[in-house]
Amino acid sequence: MRDGIEMDRRTVLGSLAALGVGAGLAGARGGELGLASAERGADRMGFDPASGEYVLPELPYAYDALEPVIDEQTMRIHHGKHHAGYVRGLNAALAELRAIRAGGDDALIEHWTRKLSFHAGGHINHALFWTGMAPAGQGGGGRPEGTLARAIDASFVSFDGFSAQFRSAAKKVEGSGWAWLVREPLSGDLMVLQMHNQQHSVFGGATPLLGIDVWEHAYYLSYQNRRAAYVDRFMEIVNWGEVARRYEASAG
Repeated sequence: MRDGIEMDRRTVLGSLAALGVGAGLAGARGGELGLASAERGADRMGFDPASGEYVLPELPYAYDALEPVIDEQTMRIHHGKHHAGYVRGLNAALAELRAIRAGGDDALIEHWTRKLSFHAGGHINHALFWTGMAPAGQGGGGRPEGTLARAIDASFVSFDGFSAQFRSAAKKVEGSGWAWLVREPLSGDLMVLQMHNQQHSVFGGATPLLGIDVWEHAYYLSYQNRRAAYVDRFMEIVNWGEVARRYEASAG
């Protein structure tokens, strides 16, 4: 079993390195995005390299820090209940798949593979979501600068063009899901995509830069059915410094 955990560990850390989520990766390039760098930042993304299991990452701010955009109770429930549930589901799916690889009955492999996809998506999406926000005036809000700003202008004509498309995509997700700003790896262009549930409709290889959760549990206590109001206010707490760091890492 330990061999299976180690394989999962190295796979996860390699994926984190590709996302540029390791601590201090803002200026990293090429081979510098290795397992060691990813391991240093794995706790930030909710992975414990020692145990080979996923964990609920701590928030980088207090539960009430994003008010009035997102209220304290919503943050507590969203992080401590919903995100924690994805972590439990992800670890359970991996344990079941390890048991199957060790010689267990493979009749449920399709079921556990689906569960793995859903819960892994939920966990990684939320880990990126929390760090993609910051309190207004303390890193949150405003507009991107530098290389990221130029990339947005090149792909969307202007920041206003990007903002309009991103907000419209988020408001029009059918049912539960996300809107994402991503970097397409072949052209290097930035794109806005919709994601349904936690894993559907985003193409392989797209590097996530900024996501907004539009599942109802992300906003309903304060906004009820007014998703559009939540989406518009979300722009006040976007951590553009973190989004720029992700972009720089992905473009390495």
